[in-house]
Amino acid sequence: MHRARKRFGQNFLQDEGIIYSIVALINPSADMQVIEIGPGLGALTRPLLRNLDQLDLLEIDRDLVAYWNQQNLPGLTVIEGDALQFDFLEWAQNKANKKGLRKVVGNLPYNISSPLLFHLVAAAKLIDEQVFMLQAEVVERMVANAGSSDFSRLSVMLQARYDMELVLEVPPEAFDPKPKVNSAVVRMIPRQDFNLSDAQWSSLEKVVAAAFAQRRKMLRTNLQAFSERLKLTELELKARAQDISVERYIEWAKVLAS
Repeated sequence: MHRARKRFGQNFLQDEGIIYSIVALINPSADMQVIEIGPGLGALTRPLLRNLDQLDLLEIDRDLVAYWNQQNLPGLTVIEGDALQFDFLEWAQNKANKKGLRKVVGNLPYNISSPLLFHLVAAAKLIDEQVFMLQAEVVERMVANAGSSDFSRLSVMLQARYDMELVLEVPPEAFDPKPKVNSAVVRMIPRQDFNLSDAQWSSLEKVVAAAFAQRRKMLRTNLQAFSERLKLTELELKARAQDISVERYIEWAKVLAS
């Protein structure tokens, strides 16, 4: 029996009701193109495969790669690799000529969740939907509204690219071993109105990073390097990073890139 490995952030989902809810949310159909990150022992994998013609698994743990290769399940492709290094855009491009929606799903290792979410943005233009289980605290930050103490760099960057909702809360008892934190499931759908060029996206990254660099300080201080070009209002100069809307950050990025 495979034992969960701390260094890979492994906690295996085992609550049947929660598994059913997540699979229903992913809503697999025969021609859908799906890649699952970190399948573990297959809590989601097996029920997904019952409804899909084909499923790709991305797994870093060699023992689990061997385990899945030994299963010889029809339609299953096992990819050994690190999700942070994997080219999701290339994966999506390879699937682009096939029918069916393209989805990225998984119970993400909590120790790499934020960098992985940023990494996945590069493939968003070819992905129809992402459904992930994450630490609840991270999901709360992802979906937080401007003005809330949870609103952060993660909130702005992800909300600029996706429509997101927290769809399910998951207690520690749903896993083995039990994590020390609560979990939540988030659904992420790339925004239809997204129109930033690469240069504008790069400007967004810069201005948001600067704004949130010292959360307690006013934007007068944090955005000093940009304030002349952005023509910040007196109200904005006195505001803090979490008080500014995602749309306003996007406006600023467009000014800086022009």
